[in-house]
Amino acid sequence: MSEFKEVSFEECMEHVKTYIHNSDSLEKIQEAYEFASEVHKTQKRKSGAPYITHCIQVADTLALIHCGPRTIEAGLLHDTVEDCEGVTYDTIKEKFGEEVAEMVEAVTKVGKIKFQDEEDYQASNHRKLFIAMAKDVRVIYIKLADRLHNMRTLQYMKPEKQQRISKETLSVYAPIAHRLGMNEIKSELEDLSFKYLKPREYENIKELVQTRVSERNEQVQMMIKDIQTILNSYHIPYRIFGRSKHFYSIYKKMVNKNKRFEEILDLYAIRIITDTVTHCYEILGYIHATYRPIPGRFKDYIAMPKANLYQSLHTTIVEPTHGNIFEVQIRTEEMDEVAERGVAAHWKYKENSNFNHQTRQKDIEDSLAWFRDFSQMTDEESEDAKEYMSVLQKDIFEANVYCLTPRGRVITLPPGSCPIDFAYRIHTDVGHKTVGAKVNGAIVPLNTKLNNGDVVEILTNKNSPGPSPDWIKIVRSGHARNKIRSFLQKKNREEQKEMIKQGEQMLKEEISRRNLDEKLIEPQRLETIIGSLSYKTLDDFYIGLANKRVSMQAVMDRIDTTKAKAMEDDDIIKLYNKPNANRKKSETGVIVPGIDTIAVSLANCCQPIPGDEIVGFISQGHGVKVHRKDCPNVAHETKRLIPVQWEDDLEEKQYEAQLVIHSDDRNYLLSDIVTVIQQCNVNLRHVDSGVDTNSLTATTKLTVGVKNAAHLQNLMANLKKVRSVRDVIRVIQ
Repeated sequence: MSEFKEVSFEECMEHVKTYIHNSDSLEKIQEAYEFASEVHKTQKRKSGAPYITHCIQVADTLALIHCGPRTIEAGLLHDTVEDCEGVTYDTIKEKFGEEVAEMVEAVTKVGKIKFQDEEDYQASNHRKLFIAMAKDVRVIYIKLADRLHNMRTLQYMKPEKQQRISKETLSVYAPIAHRLGMNEIKSELEDLSFKYLKPREYENIKELVQTRVSERNEQVQMMIKDIQTILNSYHIPYRIFGRSKHFYSIYKKMVNKNKRFEEILDLYAIRIITDTVTHCYEILGYIHATYRPIPGRFKDYIAMPKANLYQSLHTTIVEPTHGNIFEVQIRTEEMDEVAERGVAAHWKYKENSNFNHQTRQKDIEDSLAWFRDFSQMTDEESEDAKEYMSVLQKDIFEANVYCLTPRGRVITLPPGSCPIDFAYRIHTDVGHKTVGAKVNGAIVPLNTKLNNGDVVEILTNKNSPGPSPDWIKIVRSGHARNKIRSFLQKKNREEQKEMIKQGEQMLKEEISRRNLDEKLIEPQRLETIIGSLSYKTLDDFYIGLANKRVSMQAVMDRIDTTKAKAMEDDDIIKLYNKPNANRKKSETGVIVPGIDTIAVSLANCCQPIPGDEIVGFISQGHGVKVHRKDCPNVAHETKRLIPVQWEDDLEEKQYEAQLVIHSDDRNYLLSDIVTVIQQCNVNLRHVDSGVDTNSLTATTKLTVGVKNAAHLQNLMANLKKVRSVRDVIRVIQ
């Protein structure tokens, strides 16, 4: 990762003048700089540098990707409304026009809004950014340039802020830069985030790369000379150079593919730039004729561009003399510019052109399949901020399966998607009316996994009853899942309304048949008996009655006051207080002082074990349930709690306890955990482990058999000593 050098405004303008020559445009940029300098003049960065230096670096990044003059003006002014007293949207609009003012407003962070937590705040902030982006892609250019300089100067922030900003950059800004094909910015954002999130791993990879630089460079140069000899003989114009892989990219390959550093084939690659597409394929042919290509490693992104418009030929070859492996990338000059700078380079600003930003925005939507889907999703208002960000993360950032409609429209989907995901991505109504699908001309089941290049045709029927609940288990995209869930919830609400009416009518008819007073089924009276029937609300009770989950006779037994009542609390207490001197030994190891005629069992929710402070809860029909005193399920109980205690001379037996271990993911983690359990003479009953690939953390769930609380505490203390383990928690369900 190269060191960053801040530029002056004069140096920035030199970059601007390489493609902007109009005097009025240059004057407006100068005016924006002078205005920003004036309103920021008393402000300093955390580094102690004048605040205007930040605005200049943002403008310079925009100039390097050939943004238009209005965008550069907005880059210089992007913090004025937020941070400078007396500067408003109207101020910017009056001085620099509505177009610039709208960009500045869109880039401005969410203001003083009250949110429940930091997650809510971030999700709402990001949603605002993406909505603005869907309207004008230039907003994200400015925001990415802003974030890039902030990351370059992150060393001046407190560690906790470094962590928060880096995590946000890696999960939101880097993926967007990638989707826009802005590879240089994306790679630098990833490496900088990696540096602060995983400093130890970052330094390890940096050291490994540096120790092999001279050796690898020598190998690359030798290979370049050999390829030059080949190409010179065919008189093909070209540029050729070596390319090193970024640190975070190396780290991801090591983690995701469980490979050692030495096993990564393309730490260094060779890139060949030529003038035409024809020459690209010619060069590929000459290289394959000379060197053995590795099967399965050839990719033709020229014929089938990536979703971010990236085009190139990729092949991996073996150098015969020493057996060295090289990745070779072949592309035209235009392709190379788009590959490094993304869509900003593809639609870069050109003077004396009628290509305004509205036209460009539409062109981007027409050319980038994912952006069209993104704009469509952003226009929908059904998702809240958190849900919206979740869908965006999965369906846009992580989507890498490209399928086609019969008319050639590209649909981008997350890995593992099926025809149902495809249908909902076309349109919600298409998804709801789906009855079948064809893939590559053949009828397939709806749960068929789609692959890159599949041509998918959705079969619909206007009389279809709509999606099945089973579809939620099949689909992989959050967008489809939300649409199916929304449909089913609406359908369920309508069905429930009918069931409630039906149940209420059934009860009225029964009351009438028995010649009983209708006052007996007034809501206030019914609410006193529905609890004994295991229902929480009157609506649930009516639905149960309509579904015949509760018998009418059982209901009438409780309504008719002449029938025997259920045991009251006082009766239960009297039973508990009944003297009995002949106490038997408890099978659970728990005794109720003064009584042995009532059943005693350990609560499943908190799973008490000898040594825990415990309390008894009297339940109707189930005797005494023994809970830990800190169990939330009995925290608010008063009347039904009774004292209980552990036997003094407990027979040795195993008690179950459930633990959750939070840790950083690593090789042999589970093996080390199991070893510690064995060393502590603990019986392992069940184990389940899962890994979050985004945060590289692991969650391990254990069910263990222990003798008592001291035995369990000893196990937990030893588990906390295991390398990479952060926390060990005893679970209460």
